[in-house]
Amino acid sequence: MAAVPVAAPAGRADARRNREVVLRTAMRVFAEEGLEASLGRIAQRAGVGAGTVYRHFPSKEILLEAVLAEHLEGLVTAAGRWPARATPGDALFGFLIEVIEKTAGRQRVCDALTADRGWPHALLTAAARRFREALDDLLTNAKQAGAVRADVRVDDLTALIAGGAALRAAHRDRARGTRLVRLLLDGLRTPAVTKEAAFRDATSLQRHETAASDVRYCEECGARLRVRPTGRPPRYCGPTCRQRARRRRTAG
Repeated sequence: MAAVPVAAPAGRADARRNREVVLRTAMRVFAEEGLEASLGRIAQRAGVGAGTVYRHFPSKEILLEAVLAEHLEGLVTAAGRWPARATPGDALFGFLIEVIEKTAGRQRVCDALTADRGWPHALLTAAARRFREALDDLLTNAKQAGAVRADVRVDDLTALIAGGAALRAAHRDRARGTRLVRLLLDGLRTPAVTKEAAFRDATSLQRHETAASDVRYCEECGARLRVRPTGRPPRYCGPTCRQRARRRRTAG
């Protein structure tokens, strides 16, 4: 007699959903209100009981570690998608832009890594290792394609991510902030590539923008866009960035 598949208990599925809601809410609360926010406050914002939060995360330290690990795991998943979407060089730079965009405004949370000498713990250590491995894979591919300087290391990229996130968060204009980040990352390119995208001062940059008025940049990832002679100027490079921006506006 064939075995009948048994559905997972509803209570277990509810518990998983509650845990995910708490993690997403905690990231927003920590970013907006700082690490002083209590578990009770997070429960209130998540729309769950305080007992639900404490059941999954007995202390704020455990919750914070889970939030950071979840953030890194999401970035690892994103890194795995880039090789199929772009050339090795564009995949690396596209991923770096994505990481910076997702990290900007969350410095308070990420600062917890250095504020407590007890960090990182086992869960976060494992997530950080997978993130570095994913970043190293993209960097290696970009080097082999001749798109990135041979002396660039993963440590250089993580430092640029931190600096880029701070720069992006400090700029009022999202699109121009992303363009500045791209200029920062241009320093990683091989000399031949860098010469084509050399940094310009304010005056020459303005002249260049006037001469190249048919060029725009995706408001979500910063990728270069080509404006059509007629019709509305594009704002995003494709459906993925358009949907991501819509979700961001809805969440806000």
